[in-house]
Amino acid sequence: MTEITNEELPEEESYFDQYEFIVDPGQRPIRIDKFITDKLAYVTRSRVQQSIVSGIVKVNGEVVKANYKTKAADVITFVMERARKETEVVAEEMPLDIRYEDDHLMVVYKPAGMVVHPAHGNWTGTLVNGLAYYFKNLPELPGNSGRPGLVHRIDKDTSGLLVIAKSERAMTHLARQFFDHSTSRSYVALVWGEPASDEGTIDVPIGRGVKDRKVMQAYPEGDAGKSAITHWKVIKRLRYVSLLSCQLETGRTHQIRAHMKYMGHPLFNDAVYGGDKILKGTQFSKYKTFIQNCFQILPRQALHAQSLGFIHPVSEKKLFFESEIPADMLGVLDKWENYVKFEK
Repeated sequence: MTEITNEELPEEESYFDQYEFIVDPGQRPIRIDKFITDKLAYVTRSRVQQSIVSGIVKVNGEVVKANYKTKAADVITFVMERARKETEVVAEEMPLDIRYEDDHLMVVYKPAGMVVHPAHGNWTGTLVNGLAYYFKNLPELPGNSGRPGLVHRIDKDTSGLLVIAKSERAMTHLARQFFDHSTSRSYVALVWGEPASDEGTIDVPIGRGVKDRKVMQAYPEGDAGKSAITHWKVIKRLRYVSLLSCQLETGRTHQIRAHMKYMGHPLFNDAVYGGDKILKGTQFSKYKTFIQNCFQILPRQALHAQSLGFIHPVSEKKLFFESEIPADMLGVLDKWENYVKFEK
């Protein structure tokens, strides 16, 4: 690939790269749109096809169609907008719900719907964009490039508390606590059904799904995945749903969501793990309408990171923070409590 430097381009074109590929002698014939898509992992095939239709892609100096099949020694040239890197964090002014702050760290409340850090499809409007504006510089860990200050994260549609490191010392100290599982993190979750017992522990490894890599899967045989332990306790039973407290011993991606599905009690309105359907209850139309109303009030998985505890990296004092259950979850809980009372 030949890259045009910013000095060689007008300012408004500085985010474009020029590419040149020469087809290998042993390369089998392949459609040019697929050839380019295979070369550029960040570019979609539809986008490549649009570029071909626009005449941007040339083979041996000539414009071709998307169904053109490459031949050995073909010289393919085109210009494409440069992929934004995760390290290129754009500072954005936005309100931050700061619950605690000192010279070393900050505890912030993330509302449901906010993405924690920039990634493909969410380059702006994330918590990290807001942090980049609030602070001039935040530390990063090796392998954590583009996520300044982040020691842990929670899903986009999960609300709750996060701790942000403001110094290298705090970052390293806090990261070690999360790695050692010495922090305390408690969630509240509304799940379908009523567990057979009042409390328990799920000690089942979690790993990427075989059919869908974006979905985490429980591996009870231990033949795949990483160790994952969730302690849970029933707070309230509401006939067809239950409010649970979940204490994380480990912190795997989608841990509570995957563990609850494995236990047979998916999170209420969790579309990824099957909780966005009526899994318990009656077949009456009135009940179905009631559930749909609940889904509208809470258009996300019913999960909230309620509390967070850790050792301060400098004072070495134990810090503990607790947040209120958000209004959307409270609204649904109120409806369920009224429903149960009415049905008695």
